[in-house]
Amino acid sequence: MSEFAGVTVTKKANVYFDGNVTSRVITFADGTVKTLGIMLPGEYEFGTDKPEVMEIMAGELTVKLPGSDEWVAIKGGESFDVPGSAKFQLKVTAVTDYCCSYVD
Repeated sequence: MSEFAGVTVTKKANVYFDGNVTSRVITFADGTVKTLGIMLPGEYEFGTDKPEVMEIMAGELTVKLPGSDEWVAIKGGESFDVPGSAKFQLKVTAVTDYCCSYVD
């Protein structure tokens, strides 16, 4: 899906890691929430309360998911799942455009 129709966009950006990661919240009519964002090259650790699906539209990174010692390469057109109540690590090697879907 390349665009979302009938959504509400929160104008205020979420800004993390001194501006190296930013996102905007979009809310669908049914209450579903996603974030759309950009990550600049760097190393980051995120925490999440809810399970989420990280879809990478463009860019390159490696991810280390909870319970794993392995770094997995992800590039534009790929995605990965993150369990709820967890932390995960990213090494972003190129400017990365992403969509994060929160799963109930």
